[in-house]
Amino acid sequence: MTRVGVIGGGQLAWMMAKEAPAQGIILSVQTPSKDDSAVSLAQEVVWAPVDSVEGTEKLAQKCDVITFENEFVDLEGLQVLAKKGVCFRPSLQSLAPLLDKYEQRCFLASLGLPVPQFKNFEKIEDLESFGFPVVLKVRRHGYDGQGTIIVKSPDELDSALKVLGDVPFLIEEFIPFECELAVIAARGVDGTVTNYPVVETYQKNQVCRWTIAPANITIAQVEEVKAIAHKLLSALDYVGVMGIELFLTQDGRILVNETAPRTHNSGHYTLDGCRTSQFALQLRTVTGQAIGDLSFCKQGAVMVNLLGLDFPNPNYEERLTRIASIEDTFVHWYEKSESRPGRKMGHVTVLTNDHTVPKARAIAQHIEAIWYS
Repeated sequence: MTRVGVIGGGQLAWMMAKEAPAQGIILSVQTPSKDDSAVSLAQEVVWAPVDSVEGTEKLAQKCDVITFENEFVDLEGLQVLAKKGVCFRPSLQSLAPLLDKYEQRCFLASLGLPVPQFKNFEKIEDLESFGFPVVLKVRRHGYDGQGTIIVKSPDELDSALKVLGDVPFLIEEFIPFECELAVIAARGVDGTVTNYPVVETYQKNQVCRWTIAPANITIAQVEEVKAIAHKLLSALDYVGVMGIELFLTQDGRILVNETAPRTHNSGHYTLDGCRTSQFALQLRTVTGQAIGDLSFCKQGAVMVNLLGLDFPNPNYEERLTRIASIEDTFVHWYEKSESRPGRKMGHVTVLTNDHTVPKARAIAQHIEAIWYS
């Protein structure tokens, strides 16, 4: 059996660990926390922070290949292990242009891919060419809305800069989009690139609330997203799964927002909605297996994130039971020991045969009404 190590032990690693036995894979994780979701399913656990090179060296002794569930790694330190023969997929060279969001923007632009106007922040005058609203985004370690601030007026700028402090960040033009899109793409060891259908995502406070698969866009727009994904993964010589977030502008243009070099929240619907999930696909690509069948099980799917509730002693079990009673519904609860407002505690996927955008949105809103009531 092939042994795969995952740097990180959260819900993404947990969902990979669930898929591993069917792929003939033994999965181990590197995490400092006994409360992480994947700890209960991993074959072995290396108890170390995800940016600990010493921890990854121990993980490598138990594994044939190492992959990632987050970007909080010491890339320079890991290069030492790579030179010793440790196999990382995606490779460290593939990750290098992506982990810093300003460098990622520069790399995307260098490939000729469409991106919003952007600039590294060095002095207050750098903001002058953008106007308001404007987006300020930390260059490293921002996720789920953390580290992204939309500044709507000059009056809000001082407080935004104080929140960011001395952390390096970039400036981006605000895009008044028609909707937000995403696609999960993957590239195998043999260079074959594939992708799931393009999906529509709905964000609130920069946190994904739900996903509709497939998105209601034109064939030409689907082909443009596919071409972006194929060009990016090939240019990186990438092996593994990548999430790509995009904007559809009000005049029909596609812009790349940002990428995640791993499995991604926008692809959670594939666990139940597709014949091969993104987590199985990640394991298959990094171990050199055939990609598999990525087709839908039904005509489409709706995925809704279940976020931590902002009031004391929420009765999660009652809500989960009510949601699970909906036809063709699959509930995934991450068994996290601590609930915080806005934290991703689980997700639910509903499969649909009557797939229209109004119906899909009605399903998402019905689940949210149960969850947040």
